[in-house]
Amino acid sequence: MDNSKNPAEPGRLLRPVASAEQGWKRWLPGLQMIKGYNASWLKSDITAGLVLTTMLVPVGIAYAEASGVPGIYGLYATIIPLLAYALFGPSRIMVLGPDSSLAAIILAVVIPYTVSDPSKAVAMAGMMAVVSGIFCISAGLFRLGFITELLSKPIRYGYMNGIALTVLISQIPKLFGFSIESKGPLLNIYQIVMSVFEGKVNTASFLIGTGTLIAIILLKPFRRIPGILIAVVSATLAVGFFELNLNYGIKVLGPLPEGLPSFIIPWISLEDLQSVLIGGCAVALVSFADTSVLSRIYSYKTRTFVDSNQEMIGLGAANFLSGFFQGFPISSSSSRTPVAEASGAKTQLTGVVGAVSVSLLLLFAPDLLRNLPNSALAAVVITAAIGLFEINDLKRIYRIQRWEFWLSIVCFIGVAVFGAIPGIGIAIVIAIIEFLWDGWRPHYAVLGRAEGIRGYHDIKRYPDAQTIPGLVLFRWDAPLFFANAELFQNCVLKAVSDSSTPVKRIIVAAEPVTSVDVSSADVISELRKTLSESGIELHFAEMKDPVKDKLKRFEIFELLGKEFFHPTIGAAVDHYIVEYKIKWKS
Repeated sequence: MDNSKNPAEPGRLLRPVASAEQGWKRWLPGLQMIKGYNASWLKSDITAGLVLTTMLVPVGIAYAEASGVPGIYGLYATIIPLLAYALFGPSRIMVLGPDSSLAAIILAVVIPYTVSDPSKAVAMAGMMAVVSGIFCISAGLFRLGFITELLSKPIRYGYMNGIALTVLISQIPKLFGFSIESKGPLLNIYQIVMSVFEGKVNTASFLIGTGTLIAIILLKPFRRIPGILIAVVSATLAVGFFELNLNYGIKVLGPLPEGLPSFIIPWISLEDLQSVLIGGCAVALVSFADTSVLSRIYSYKTRTFVDSNQEMIGLGAANFLSGFFQGFPISSSSSRTPVAEASGAKTQLTGVVGAVSVSLLLLFAPDLLRNLPNSALAAVVITAAIGLFEINDLKRIYRIQRWEFWLSIVCFIGVAVFGAIPGIGIAIVIAIIEFLWDGWRPHYAVLGRAEGIRGYHDIKRYPDAQTIPGLVLFRWDAPLFFANAELFQNCVLKAVSDSSTPVKRIIVAAEPVTSVDVSSADVISELRKTLSESGIELHFAEMKDPVKDKLKRFEIFELLGKEFFHPTIGAAVDHYIVEYKIKWKS
């Protein structure tokens, strides 16, 4: 493994960054990062931060306009969240800021005032950020970050490949020098093809963008050379020196607005409160889902531990402070984060450098990036998107577990067809179905004693295994819950009917049973009654104490009787042999 991309030291991979800290410090992962900061990372963080700045400015302005507020507020919503996340966020390379997935929700709330009263639109967007922040912080404090644990590796790969394709498609029009109205990845492809055939391609823009892309790819193997920064600066100088924007119509960033964000309470009227609350909760859910998935993906990618609950707190703090410093709701970025990673980011200092650089640009050099071509920015994002694709490990999954490979493909198609956020929903639904399927139709076995092997084993795998006369040893390899309780009962009764000798007792080897619910407890009671009517006793072995505690609460433990529960399978078999005087060597 290449540790040059990973700030974690060998032997400390996946180690919780702040879990060892007690008290208030554990809520501030950024302090832990400073404590363990390695001076050799500084150059990489500064370079990555400068490269990131070239994206933060145009993207911030564009998404602000898309959200219905003036472009300058997109930069404010970039500066403050990056600084807040550097202190409260656990992920070392996550980049937060204005995001396209939130623009439609914000616009829906503020659009009545975008023209008639822009200041009111800004206030409403700011209060939405505050609401979103409170929602996310609460989610983190109540430990709801477990949502990220629902996604298996193939599903994560499918989601990320879909994101990569979506981001790549979104940048192609900029590379060609024209614009389209985004209607989803598939329709965007159609619009791109039609625009090319209609002759809308700006050749000069395409050559600048393609040249930037080739330069980045060629310089990528040389880790000590900041290839992205060199390529972007070269493209900017070329456009400015030859005045390509004037002579050939290349679209450029243009001059930046001036001024820094200040602390302002986003006051709104009572009649606007309902729409702001609904909108704030909606953007919180979207950013919660997006950030959770992206954070977990990059925790695996960089081999560093990320506390998903702290991730929610970091996201919430960034939104909360954004709202009070003239910003609007923000989320993680699936396009800027990979740019930071590809540029060599090691820690949250990359985001701090980006935030400080944007601030300095606003104060002292608003014209510095005026000649930065949009096609060069597109090339940067395309390079990052290409790096997001996971192909090799999917080949391995296809070879060893084909159905999980197809799950990944379904998730990929979901994101590619419906977009990133619906794709997350599809991924989570698939993950839940995948989990429930294993518990809904689990493995079970009748056990016997195999020659030369200690313990009791599945008689299907060991056909010569001997069973004890009058006894059925039955193992159920899953939790018992409403979806599989009836199957459990049917399988037990089938095991009894298939026995070669009249059955006097059935012992359920319950060590794999980690939980029961009311429905399954009632089925156990019904099964006991059914077996009892046939003169068969129902016993359990190796049942975990927490499961017994549930049976006690459900009033089933006393109904069965304490003597019907045995600590081990061996003890349960010995009890049966002694009671029925069976000639058997246990």
